[in-house]
Amino acid sequence: MEIIANCTHEDIKKAAKKLREGHLVAFPTETVYGLGADATNQEAVARMYSVKGRPAGHPVIVHISSVNKISHWAEVIPEYARKLADRFWPGPMTLILQRSELAKDFITGGQNLVGLRVPSNPMSLTLLKEFELIGGLGIAAPSANRFGAVSPTSVEAVMDELSEYLSGNDLILDDGMCTIGIESTIIDCTQVLPRILRPGGVSEEDISKLTELAQSRKTLISEIKAPGELLSHYSPKAKVSIGEFASAGEGFLAFQEIPTPLGAIRLASPASITEYAKEFYQAIRLADTLNLTRIVVVPPENNGLGVAIRNRLEKML
Repeated sequence: MEIIANCTHEDIKKAAKKLREGHLVAFPTETVYGLGADATNQEAVARMYSVKGRPAGHPVIVHISSVNKISHWAEVIPEYARKLADRFWPGPMTLILQRSELAKDFITGGQNLVGLRVPSNPMSLTLLKEFELIGGLGIAAPSANRFGAVSPTSVEAVMDELSEYLSGNDLILDDGMCTIGIESTIIDCTQVLPRILRPGGVSEEDISKLTELAQSRKTLISEIKAPGELLSHYSPKAKVSIGEFASAGEGFLAFQEIPTPLGAIRLASPASITEYAKEFYQAIRLADTLNLTRIVVVPPENNGLGVAIRNRLEKML
């Protein structure tokens, strides 16, 4: 396994070639680091599942380079889905669509649906374009961590999670900290109206400006398998609690204007909601690094990015 920092274009071309050869490449997106495999290579995808310890029936998101590639993977594309893609891609949004023949069961979890995303991180976009230039059609890339663990937003976190499972032919591309830090919004686009299955970097408020949304998400959760939607996910070793009081020796995460309880260990002091999202997983991971047994989190308000942060927090409780 090789880690490449300060990546040149040649380095990214090398990573694309590795993917075409069936190896794995961990790479940055604006949300979190992903563990990539050729989405058409069943053996490579199976190894990616093995490295993550991911259940075989749990689908993965296929990353493509532009909205123009959507028809390769999706057979039915509602007009509102095209509007969403034109507005929010590249960006932190995943669309669930009726799959084409290209999307096989080994990436869809056996569903007749596929999740597609165009990331906005320049390195990931370049990787996707170079991959397509040599015959690739899409990169299957769940978060680059062991299944159910806290998603990585830095190369150090990827190494902590996966270094003992990756092989000498695999690569990790280093682009520093992810700029958003929370996974993509997942939108079901198989019904008359779009439905948010997982909140993320594109808010409900942003989507509602473009198209009407279905009001309930609960009825379809049992019908559609989507990444990150298991009841227990994003789980640290420390016990996570919501509140404003932490005892001495316990971790504490809150906006910077909220004082640290006496003796508590401050994990992060974000000044804005974007900083909160960016630092959230890093702070949770720091608690495990420090072998803390409990983390007290004062969550942001339940709107915008705060909805996504609260969603991940609830799965840690």
